[in-house]
Parts: sequence; C-alpha cells; structure tokens
Amino acid sequence: MKKVNAFYLVVILIFVSGSFYGQNLKMMTYNIRLDVASDGENAWANRKYFFTSQIKFYSPDIFGIQEALPNQVIDIASALSEYNKFGIGREEKGEGEACTIYYKKDRFQVDKINTFWLSENPNVVSRGWDAACNRVCTSALFKDLKTKKFFWVFNLHLDHVGNEARVKGVQLVLSKIKEFNTKNYPVFLMGDFNSEPDTPQIAEIKKVMNDTKDVSVEKPFGPYGTFNDFEHNKPVTLLLDYIFISKNSGLTVQKHAVLSDSKDLKYPSDHLPVLIEIH
Repeated sequence: MKKVNAFYLVVILIFVSGSFYGQNLKMMTYNIRLDVASDGENAWANRKYFFTSQIKFYSPDIFGIQEALPNQVIDIASALSEYNKFGIGREEKGEGEACTIYYKKDRFQVDKINTFWLSENPNVVSRGWDAACNRVCTSALFKDLKTKKFFWVFNLHLDHVGNEARVKGVQLVLSKIKEFNTKNYPVFLMGDFNSEPDTPQIAEIKKVMNDTKDVSVEKPFGPYGTFNDFEHNKPVTLLLDYIFISKNSGLTVQKHAVLSDSKDLKYPSDHLPVLIEIH
C-alpha cells in the first residue's frame, strides 16, 4: 500500500511541477534601432548577429520590437526560426519601420491581429497631431496552448518629438484596448514610449495598468534606464521602454530586468531590452 501511495505521490508531483512550468511566460520589448548606414560601426550589419544571439539566449516566449525596417524583420526571423511574426510597416504598402511581434509558434495560437496608426485616423496610413512621423501600434489576441488562457499584447512606438502626439497616442491605445478586449482578458502593453516615468502619458497608463517593474516580486535587475545611445562608457539613466500589465489580471510578475549585455564594448542596439517573467 505504501508503495502504491508513493507512486501516486510521484505522479502528482510531476503533474504539479509541469503545470507550474506551463504557466511561466517570458516577454520582452526591444527598440532595435533602424538600419541606417550613418551609424557607422554601430550599423545593423555589425550588430545583428550579436542581437539575434542575445534573443536566442534569453529565449522570450513573445517579444515586440520597434523601429524595425523590413530587412531587419527578415534578418531576425531568419535567425530565429522557432518564432512566427506579424506586424506591418508604418508607411504606404507596409513599408518603413514596424512594431513587429514575434512569438514561439509551438506554444501560441494568434487571433485578431491588428496594426493601427497613432493618429486621428487610426485605420489608415496617417500621421497624428504634432508627431514628426507616422507611428503605429501592433496588437493581437494570444491563446497559450499550454495553459489554454487568452491574453492581449499591444506593441507601440510613440513619437520622439511631439508631446501632444505622445499623450493623444496613449489615449488612443487605451481606448483600443477597451474596444478590443471585450472579454476582459489580461493585457500587456509594451514598447518604446519616448516618455520618462513622470510624464502625463505614463501617469495615464498607470490609472488602468501596472508597470511590471513596480509590481515585480523579485527586485528588478539591471540599469535604471533603457536608452544607451550606443555610449557604452556612460551610465544608462534615461528610461523610455516599458512593459505594462492590466490591473487585476490575476497574473504574477515574478521578474523584471533591463538587459545591458554587450560585446567588445558595443551594444546590440541604442536601447536596452526589457525582459519580464510571468507566473
């Protein structure tokens, strides 16, 4: 009888540990810096291999990138075959910079993919308010095939010049979240917000969402800031990149990190990625 009980105990422990493992979720946001020749030694061709190696090492289940030109989107997809992707460029015919989302194709089912413009006319290619250029947000409803749970991911890049565009852009995204999320699933909002923590637009988000850094169970790891400007010899203190999670989501943010990996005193981008782990 004791042997039988021991057998069932082992089975239960295996099942429980497997369930916990299945509920772990790693997500990352990363402004990858567009491919521009004027970056010289920091141009994409000189850093893309280290960049994709970094992603592969940390192995996020889902990651959103910003400022990605079509060739960069393809380079990342070619190097990381375990991921699928979606998202379109912000200019006509889907060209230009994109807020692409990559996800592990063996773990997730994706529905209701959408890219909208941060403007007064979000459903067409357009520039909003006082923005210096077109800006977009890419979103989708995910189903985790391990846990059978649904959640939304929104990935954006706010304007770097127009303050009104940043404020109105956030208001638009929050209204889209409310419009899309009719079943009240957990929502993740990530990206390059070009906004420091004390700005009105970040305060607006925090009314309905939590900064994952603020609610992480474990002490946040890494530098305070995320914008390094390729200056490896200086502290990174300017915080522009975030991952937010809807309040009362029922999910636990276990870890939050800003990753400052480099090679030969060179960063893989002018921004540092933010990585979180959800239980």
